[in-house]
Amino acid sequence: MWPEPLYCAAIVTLALLLDRVLGEMTRFHPLVGLGRYATWIRRRLWRPSRARGVVALTAVLLPIIPFLFLPRLWWLDVAILYLVIGGRSLCEHGNAVGQALEEGDLPLARSRVGMIVSRKTENLTEQQVVNATLESVLENGNDALFGALFWFCVAGAPGALLYRFSNTLDAMWGYKNKQYIHFGWGAAKLDDLLNYIPARLCALAYAIAGHTRLAISCWRDQAPHCSSPNGGVVMAAGAGSLNITMGGAAEYDGYRCDKPVLGMGRAARASDIRRACDLVWKSALYWLALLLLLALVGSIL
Repeated sequence: MWPEPLYCAAIVTLALLLDRVLGEMTRFHPLVGLGRYATWIRRRLWRPSRARGVVALTAVLLPIIPFLFLPRLWWLDVAILYLVIGGRSLCEHGNAVGQALEEGDLPLARSRVGMIVSRKTENLTEQQVVNATLESVLENGNDALFGALFWFCVAGAPGALLYRFSNTLDAMWGYKNKQYIHFGWGAAKLDDLLNYIPARLCALAYAIAGHTRLAISCWRDQAPHCSSPNGGVVMAAGAGSLNITMGGAAEYDGYRCDKPVLGMGRAARASDIRRACDLVWKSALYWLALLLLLALVGSIL
C-alpha cells in the first residue's frame, strides 16, 4: 500500500482528470438516484418539525453505511470520487449563461441560469443574471470540488459520499420557506458543519490564485454579513480575487433575500464568468500541488 498522502494525491489526480476529460455522466448518475430517493423519503416523512427532518436526513444517509465495510480498492475510490465531483459540469453551465449574455440573448441566459440557481430568474436583469451565475460558480466551486476532495482525504470514499449526500440534501431541503425551514434544519446544519473547513481552504486557494490581499480583505470584512457561514466566505474571497463586485436582492420560492455586495472594484460582467471558472480550476490545481508536496515530504520522512 502506498503512503497515505501519496495514495490520496494519486486518487485525487485521477478523479480530476476523469472529470476534466469526461465531465458529468448524462445518464444513470447516482446523484440523480439519490435525489429521487430523498424525494421519496420526504414525501413519506415530511412534517413541519426539526425532529422529523433529522429522521429523514438519517434515512437518506443510510446507504453510505455499506461503504464503511468495503475493501479499499484504488479504482473504486477513483470511481466514487469522480462521481461526487462536478467541476467541468459547473463551468459548462456557467459558461453557457455567459455565452448567451455575450450573444445578447437575455431570455436564454435567464433560462440557463435557472438550471444552476434556486432563485426565481424569469425577471432578472442582465446584471442580476451575471451576479447569480458568478455566485453559483464561486460557491459551488467549493461544493462541487473542494468539499468532496477534502473529505475524501480525511475519511476516504465514505467521507466524500457523506459530504456529497449532505450537500445534495441541503440543496433540496435547506430553504428558509414555510415548507422546509424546520424540516430541512438538520440537512442545512450538517452541510454547514461539513463545509466549515473546506470553505475556508477554498477561499484561501481563491485568494492565492488572484488578487490575494484584496480577496483576504473582502473575506474578512464582508463574509460575516452573509447569511451563509460558508458560502459568504468563498464568494467574498472569490469576488475579491477577481477584483469585481456582485450581490444584491434575490427572490426565492417563498421569501426574498437582500444579499450584501461582495468583492471590490468594478461591477461584474458576463466575461467574468469564464474568469471565475478559470479561478475554480486554478485553485483545484493548487490543492493538488499541496497534496503532492505533502506526499513528497511524507516519503522523505
